[in-house]
Amino acid sequence: MSIKDELTVVELGRILKDKYHTAPKGEAVAMIHLFGITYAEHIKATGASMRALILAANIPKSYATEISKGVKLAAFVSIK
Repeated sequence: MSIKDELTVVELGRILKDKYHTAPKGEAVAMIHLFGITYAEHIKATGASMRALILAANIPKSYATEISKGVKLAAFVSIK
């Protein structure tokens, strides 16, 4: 998916919710980081806050920081 195929906050929230709820036991934070890395450009393109993504995903507010970490990591890592 290219950035020209922008995702909405609602769509990103759905993806995040799925990553969170299907994460292997003990790996929820890693999956949230991975979400931030994978969708960093889409997240930035929406201009939405991490809080807005958390609300759209209906997951605990404390994970907003973890999404932000993933977005920042996206500049330095690539997905295998």
